[in-house]
Parts: sequence; structure tokens; C-alpha cells
Amino acid sequence: MTLAESIQAMVANFNPALAKGINAVIQLNATGDGGGSYALSIADGKLEVTEGVADQPTVTINVAAQDWVDIIAGRLDPTKAFMSGKLRIAGDLGLMMRFQRMFMPS
Repeated sequence: MTLAESIQAMVANFNPALAKGINAVIQLNATGDGGGSYALSIADGKLEVTEGVADQPTVTINVAAQDWVDIIAGRLDPTKAFMSGKLRIAGDLGLMMRFQRMFMPS
């Protein structure tokens, strides 16, 4: 799985009911081989993904591209990745607790 494919998987698994009431922009910056930047805008239960960097994200995630792919594929626990420093988050940590549930496969 590539970074772009992991983003596509997130879009496919997005649960609008769990995003109700959230208006936020999550900036994903994935570094290293196959890396890139994506802005995930959530508003009114809808998700819009754009490649690039958002002006004023609510949350910024910095992670190695392979680690992000492993998180999305279920091979790396996001909490362990955060605690070990592989996943760095700046901004609204409360939103990130909901973020994981919004993108879980049903």
C-alpha cells in the first residue's frame, strides 16, 4: 500500500455519522520515501481531501510515510506510534481521539 492508497482507504472508510458536528482541517505530512502532504477537511459530516498543505489546520500530523501506511493497514498501533515518537501531533488532541473512529472500517 502506498501513501495515496492509504488516503483512499481512509476516504472509503469515512463514517459521516461519527463526524457530525466536527468542522476541522487535519494536515498530514508524511516524510521519507513515498511521502507527501494531504489536507483532510471535515465539515458538516463531509470529507474533502486535497493534496498539499492547508493554511491553518486544526491538527497537524507528522509521520514517516511507511509508518502512516502501517497505521492505516492495522500493522502499527497509532497510540504506540504516538508514545514512541513515530507519530507527532500538534493541535487539538481531543479531535485526534475521534479521528481514529471516524475512519475505522465498518
